[in-house]
Amino acid sequence: MIDPQLSQSSDLTPSVSMITQGWQAQLNLSFYPRGNKTVLLHKKQRGPLAVQRPFYPEDHICHAYLLHPPGGVVGGDSLTITARVAPFAHSLLTTPGATKFYRSCEGKIAQQNQTLVVEENSYLEWLPQENIFFSDAKVHLTTRIELAATARFMGWELHCFGRPALNEGLGSGTVTGKTEIWIANKRILTERVAFNGQDKRFIINGLQGFSLTASFFITDDSPELLAMVQALLDQQQQYYTSQQLVVAVTQIEGILVVRALAHWSETIMHVFVKVWQQVREQWLGYTPLIPRIWAT
Repeated sequence: MIDPQLSQSSDLTPSVSMITQGWQAQLNLSFYPRGNKTVLLHKKQRGPLAVQRPFYPEDHICHAYLLHPPGGVVGGDSLTITARVAPFAHSLLTTPGATKFYRSCEGKIAQQNQTLVVEENSYLEWLPQENIFFSDAKVHLTTRIELAATARFMGWELHCFGRPALNEGLGSGTVTGKTEIWIANKRILTERVAFNGQDKRFIINGLQGFSLTASFFITDDSPELLAMVQALLDQQQQYYTSQQLVVAVTQIEGILVVRALAHWSETIMHVFVKVWQQVREQWLGYTPLIPRIWAT
């Protein structure tokens, strides 16, 4: 369940007794400007998390692909990713495929913790492919986004509950956690996730029967951009029926938030990519190319 209200009282962190040791993977990345482009200057990894060598399809922007070689996450595993973008740097981070959280055994919880720090006059585009929570998975997710006052950020998160092709749902699984956005040391937004696969009422009323929910966060307070994104989403909503997609945008203290429900990740990705390209056109004056890794 997505709750955009700020809440300090809810502790969504699982107790130590609920976590049994599995893969403990960490990846720390730092991006800095060098000459006329951004480089991955520091990289530290432990366990099965890695980054492919940087690519430069847009000359100065550093594209990096996050890799999890085991191909899936199980109860007891913990993935921790930290990325920092130094002043005047510009990085785009994505993944080659969905992150799959498999069925948990004996109540073990899988964890994914992400911290993204974007410093003054820098850009970060955080564009991972979807999280897929298999039936009976137990998962805890946290994402903290720390932005300087002049930083620019675009990032999305897609959550798929069960495999849509099998119409399986989450079963007895649970997904908990939160995403926080801080700007100039002020917390602007907290999105709380608390989904129980047995909560049929929420599946019917909250998710409206859809299996995917997604949010796209963009740091921009321009009324013109809000109007442009709204027009684009209206166009996409006419292309897709309300049985295929529900999508809308709001503006909260300098952040555009696009929210979507759908049955297929391809539907949401199609719409989010169009928004991403439109925003980039406004920010930098050109439309970016879609990362080639998404086509493999």
